[in-house]
Amino acid sequence: MFTGIVHETARVVSIDAKQEFQTHVIEVSDGFAKGIELGASVAHNGCCLTVTKAQANQLSFDLMAQTLRLTNLGELRVGDKVNVERAARFGDEIGGHSMSGHIYTTTKIHSIEKSDNNCRVWFDVAPDWRRYVFNKGYIGIDGISLTIAEVENTRFAVNLIPETLARTNLNWRQVGERINIEIDPQTQAIVETVERVLAER
Repeated sequence: MFTGIVHETARVVSIDAKQEFQTHVIEVSDGFAKGIELGASVAHNGCCLTVTKAQANQLSFDLMAQTLRLTNLGELRVGDKVNVERAARFGDEIGGHSMSGHIYTTTKIHSIEKSDNNCRVWFDVAPDWRRYVFNKGYIGIDGISLTIAEVENTRFAVNLIPETLARTNLNWRQVGERINIEIDPQTQAIVETVERVLAER
């Protein structure tokens, strides 16, 4: 389980791409790497991956074909940075919301509105997952726990404070780039349960 509170951005230092398989290595800070072991779970842009090798500050991860296809991790290049978060431990403070690390879909940045003290980012919303998106609901954006600020027919917006911009890769994301989306699991369960009950009446 993850909380959607990004610890840092980590640089991709190497990618070994094979047919329908990829190994990438990221470089993390001393604090992030401390105590990490083989088999540990680390979220990359919200996608849960397993540490396959740990050497000082460099961590290796294997990505299968489905992960490369269904997330934006298949688009990474050496030098890119990803949002990373270590798995939550029992007793940790949950500063965001409970996240599984399973990417539901991807979407593109529709537009970015910046002012002196605020940044609002709009994302496209597809009809098949629009029902999970509503004002004040939770959503995972590239592994970041955010609250939905506004919803229109084909898009939704989130507001980003300076701290979020400083800590995550949304600081340099551009219009048209593809973003990983995780729907809040509780929201999904409630919506689908209500729909099923109403359909049975």
